[in-house]
Amino acid sequence: MAKKKKKTPPPPPQSVGLPAGGVETHAHLDMEPLDAEVDAVLDRAAEAGVSRVGQVFLGPEAYEAGKELFENRDEVFFIMGIHPHDAESVNGASLDAMAQAFADDARIKAMGEIGLDFYRDWSPFDAQRIAFREQLSLAREKDISVVIHSRDAAEETLEILDDMGFADRPVLWHCFGGGPDLGQEIVSRGWFASIPGTVTFPKNEAMRRAVAALPLHAMVLETDCPYLTPIPYRGRTNEPAYLAFTAAEVAHIRDVEPAAIWRATAQNAAAYFGITLPDNA
Repeated sequence: MAKKKKKTPPPPPQSVGLPAGGVETHAHLDMEPLDAEVDAVLDRAAEAGVSRVGQVFLGPEAYEAGKELFENRDEVFFIMGIHPHDAESVNGASLDAMAQAFADDARIKAMGEIGLDFYRDWSPFDAQRIAFREQLSLAREKDISVVIHSRDAAEETLEILDDMGFADRPVLWHCFGGGPDLGQEIVSRGWFASIPGTVTFPKNEAMRRAVAALPLHAMVLETDCPYLTPIPYRGRTNEPAYLAFTAAEVAHIRDVEPAAIWRATAQNAAAYFGITLPDNA
């Protein structure tokens, strides 16, 4: 009986050869299993060239429970907002808690991820609409940038943002997965699109066309870890170090060097979130 050949392990993220200075704009490091090894995860990210990481807290309670995980990790900045799945928890108390946190903690750089999710009915759609509008109102009142979650709800998400006066305000479309038409809608309003690891999936042809067409000045990168792991680690827990593979694929689609995508998207993220990059970036 012939012996089975051992599978060749995927290359490590640092094999992409990216310099320090990359920015991971959307990570959930307070979620299992990443929360048990935050320091090791961030160290691996640094080895792959990721110098700044946006940690997303899904509401004020998650923020209060998880912020101490990053007490000694200055490369991490915060994003905080109530996800559409938890829309029914948006009320006067939660909005007041969010407003207070934004006032007290300079590490919180944006409100998110907020928006609409019609893919799953884990929260009533009407409640999602109300929660979205109430958080947008707070963001507008406090002049806070927003990070948008929109799944199977792009048309209505755009309508609400337009109705709330967010054209030409700081908006980042998290986990962009649409085609060229949605990309154009986002760019035409002066917003940013955040590209996740799903761009490495061969069947995402419309998304790949959109990434080819998006102006580079309107693009940032994310993992959405522990979800949406890019090839060649698809099927495993995602983490910020794997952002390197997303950058490499975007570079391949656009026929440029990965380092060019890495630097440009980092500079875009730094400008959007108001963070500084390392001196050597």
